[in-house]
Amino acid sequence: MFIQTEATPNPATLKFIPGRIVAPDPIDIRSREEAAQSPLATALFAVEGVSGVFYGSDFIAVTRQSGEWEHLKPAILGAIMEHYMSGAPLLRDDGAPPTAPAGDEFFEPEDAETVETIKDLIETRVRPAVAGDGGDITFKGYRDGTVFLTMKGACSGCPSSTATLKHGIQNLLHHFVPEVVAVEQI
Repeated sequence: MFIQTEATPNPATLKFIPGRIVAPDPIDIRSREEAAQSPLATALFAVEGVSGVFYGSDFIAVTRQSGEWEHLKPAILGAIMEHYMSGAPLLRDDGAPPTAPAGDEFFEPEDAETVETIKDLIETRVRPAVAGDGGDITFKGYRDGTVFLTMKGACSGCPSSTATLKHGIQNLLHHFVPEVVAVEQI
């Protein structure tokens, strides 16, 4: 098995690509407690210095709190390879995905059409680009011209995420939906 690695814009996160489907839906795991539902995440959190794991459709983004990649990378590669060679499931049978929904979306009923356009733009134009950088972004709400989004994986805590939100996503949404005046991360 060959696992590729890619740098992400976030220097604390490295993307591991095992060459197969990882998760049908993105899963963001930020603690050892959340990792308990996933054998792979449990093994990755056992590596000294790992502080986050994000499962994308075809990649695993690992965030480090401490240590250097040159020391962490071999242990992480070993844990990923061992997981896939064992045939263990990504999630244990006895539980739900390790992350619970962060709450319902919020917007006024009269904004439903605007929200559908915003969600479509995020799904078709923003999420694929963000996934390429080892992360994910989801719509959370819309109020008074402001779009509220949640960033996960490599994008969470990335030094360039503010620029991505303000200059990239905000400009894109405003271009197609002039009512959008701001984008905020929650």
